[in-house]
Amino acid sequence: MPKMKSNRSAAKRFKITKSGKVLRRKAFKRHLLTGKSRKTKRNLRRAGVLESGDAKRMTRLLEV
Repeated sequence: MPKMKSNRSAAKRFKITKSGKVLRRKAFKRHLLTGKSRKTKRNLRRAGVLESGDAKRMTRLLEV
């Protein structure tokens, strides 16, 4: 039987930490940045953690 392939689109967007949490990038950082405060833009740089239900779905997609 051939090897299972991980979902490539998910693999490019999400990362699994050693403890098993799923990291994601935050939205709203592409354009219209002049209306956002410096603090907001700085906080959008940091990675977010997926909620448990979504994380379960993503780990299934990322498993090889």
